[in-house]
Amino acid sequence: MLNGHLSQVAPRCTLLPGELRIGNRALPSRFFLAPLAGYTHLAFRTAIRELGGMGLATTDLVHATSLLSENRKSLELIATSNADRPLSIQIFGSKPDVLAAAAVWLEDHGYEGVDINMGCPMAKVNGQGGGARIACEFDGACELVSRVVDAVALPVTVKMRLGWDRDSLTAPRLAAAFENLGVAAITIHGRTRAQGFSGTVDMEGIRSVVEAVQQIPVVGNGDVRSVEDATAMQAATGCSAIAIGRGAMLDPWIFRRLELASQNADWNFEPTAEEQIQFLRRHFRLMTEQHDDYSCKLFRKFAGWYGARLGIPEDLEDRLRRFESISEFETIADEVLSRHGERSSTVATALVSVPNGPVERW
Repeated sequence: MLNGHLSQVAPRCTLLPGELRIGNRALPSRFFLAPLAGYTHLAFRTAIRELGGMGLATTDLVHATSLLSENRKSLELIATSNADRPLSIQIFGSKPDVLAAAAVWLEDHGYEGVDINMGCPMAKVNGQGGGARIACEFDGACELVSRVVDAVALPVTVKMRLGWDRDSLTAPRLAAAFENLGVAAITIHGRTRAQGFSGTVDMEGIRSVVEAVQQIPVVGNGDVRSVEDATAMQAATGCSAIAIGRGAMLDPWIFRRLELASQNADWNFEPTAEEQIQFLRRHFRLMTEQHDDYSCKLFRKFAGWYGARLGIPEDLEDRLRRFESISEFETIADEVLSRHGERSSTVATALVSVPNGPVERW
């Protein structure tokens, strides 16, 4: 438990408690870390897990062809440890035989779950026929899923969006078909590909997917940044679990809060300044274990997400976006701790700039 004080008496929230089974896997809670390209790497997953409450993490999406060729970047994306459990590997691509072979590779190398990406809105993924583009062609999507499910004994899950746009909401029909093909769970982001990350999550759209399946868990995803958001999503959709991506970068303690809320315990704590900076240091040091000095460049993009939540003054956040050495990071972290609480803005810098522009140009 954190040493930080309770900021106030936490309001009562109703969240589904206890473990959840996906295929043959027993997951310790119903609150999952969603895959987020460029962010949900081993160091981040481990640092978040250490705070408590996470039921399952899924890696950044990995190109199936690159994985089979054991490309260095792909192997970095699937790097894991004994502390990084339970874990699923998310793969993407458009060719059923290649995705099936990638799933076999993962099973042969001891991984415990495969997630098929059918939700990525990025043009570089969709342009190759992968991501959200797969869900535009029903028969092709079913063939791809069938090939992967039949290739391995481990649980296969699918993450997708509601559809390509409002005129093609394919998710409910696909979810029902995927269940019949043996998929163990569906994660549904409550937006269309055309929305990107704009607009609001469609709770009725997520509910339609929940109602389309018979038994498998449906995991709701999108815009959950607080216990109240998670409670509202479960109440509105009936989803069995919730996957959180950007919300975990805005509040690394969100899984611990959700676990406490599901147990009707006080969840509205405030980590101390020392605990907040300890998390900042821990994430960076875990990254250096895998990437050495290159971690300095990789870590910079987290500054805009962490700044407001970890009480980093704006000028020090700017330095974190530009630092060049491990020793410089340590100096900045020391300064953050000594000046904690000076920050004037409570809005995360990253929210005003990521992602932006027309979705067609992503």
